[in-house]
Amino acid sequence: MVKKNFSSPKLSQIVSEQPFKLSRSKLELFLECPRCFYLDRKLGVSRPANFPFTLNNAVDALLKKEFDIHRAKNQVHPMMAAYNIDAVPFAHPDMDKWRHNFTGIQYLDKEKNLLIYGAVDDIWINPAGELMIVDYKATATESEITLEAEYRQVYKRQMEIYQWLFRKNGFTVSDTGYFVYANGKKDKQAFDGRLDFDVQIIPYQGDDSWVDEAITASYQCLINKQIPPASQNCNYCLYRKSAQKLEKEKP
Repeated sequence: MVKKNFSSPKLSQIVSEQPFKLSRSKLELFLECPRCFYLDRKLGVSRPANFPFTLNNAVDALLKKEFDIHRAKNQVHPMMAAYNIDAVPFAHPDMDKWRHNFTGIQYLDKEKNLLIYGAVDDIWINPAGELMIVDYKATATESEITLEAEYRQVYKRQMEIYQWLFRKNGFTVSDTGYFVYANGKKDKQAFDGRLDFDVQIIPYQGDDSWVDEAITASYQCLINKQIPPASQNCNYCLYRKSAQKLEKEKP
C-alpha cells in the first residue's frame, strides 16, 4: 500500500500516512508519459510550468456565473433549450467544492490508499435524475469545432474520469456529457475593447471503462523502485535525453 503523503512529493518528506493524492491531470500525465509521471509524483521533479490561460479562465468564470443564475432558479438555460437538452443545471451544496482545483470531486481507493480527484466545470441533471458532466472550453478558430482533433482526446478522457468519479460517489451518471465551446470571433472590423464569442454545445458519449485499469497501472508505477521508460513521443524526455547526450560530449 502507498502510505506516504506526496502532496509536496519528495521521498525525503514522508510525514504521515495520509492518502496519496492523484489528480485527474496527474493521471493524464501518467497516460502521456510514465517516466514524467514518476519523476513528478514520486521524486518531486515536475515538468516546467505552462503559462496560465488567463483569458480562458475568464470565459470559464463568466460561464459559471451565467449558468449559476439558472441553477438558483432551477430553470433551463436558453442555450440548453436551443439545443433541445432536457435538463437543468444541477443544484447541490458541494458544487463549489467540486469546482475547486484542490478539492474537486473525490474518491478514496482504500486498497491502494489513493485519493483520486478532479475539478468539474458544471453538472446538469435530466428528468431521469441522471447527472450530465459539462466542461467549458474556449478557443478562437475559423475551423469547425469537433472532438476529433488529436489534442482533444485529452478532453474526452477528462470527461470520462469525471463521470467515473461521480459514479464512485453514488450518483447516477449519464454517458452523455457536454462541451460548452466559446469560440472567439475574429471577423470584426476592429477590436474596440470587446471580444465576442460564438457559443455552441457539443454532446459526447463517454466510456469510463478504462479508468480503473489506468489507476491500477499508475499505482504500480508509483510503488516500483525503478524509474520507468519514457514514452516514445514525450517531447520533455526527448529534450532531456538530447541535452544529456550533448553535455557528456562537451568538455
